[in-house]
Amino acid sequence: MGLKYEHILVAIDGSQEAEWAFKKAIEIAKRNNAKLTLVHVIDTRTFAMVEGFDNTLGDRTELQAKEMLENYVYQAKEFGLSDVQFEIDFGSPKIRIPRELAKKHKVDLIMCGATGLNAVERFFMGSVSEHIVRYAHCDVLVVRTKKD
Repeated sequence: MGLKYEHILVAIDGSQEAEWAFKKAIEIAKRNNAKLTLVHVIDTRTFAMVEGFDNTLGDRTELQAKEMLENYVYQAKEFGLSDVQFEIDFGSPKIRIPRELAKKHKVDLIMCGATGLNAVERFFMGSVSEHIVRYAHCDVLVVRTKKD
């Protein structure tokens, strides 16, 4: 294992802390000349009750995620990164990110916000960032926003 990161994965969920992690990831990727992969995992467990009433919810959520990630890719390229990609996945973010997506993309650093958008799940089962730290096979940087 070297002292330089080659491939950074950033977990993006639309929260302010994920955006802060993204901004820090740009700087780290620039310093290390690293590839940047942005991932958004649509938590399908949240659709279980609602999809019975609205079967277009999954498609709309995926479209919103695609637009958000395309905007992040554009920003990263504007800041000088050339090797940037994104992936939208489905399932549990706390399982898919550290156990599957990080391995699939052969990343050596995962970056995520300290807290995301799902406060209810965090209360009952622990945060996504906590699971990423616990189960990732590589380094993890958990980013906090500036607090007033």
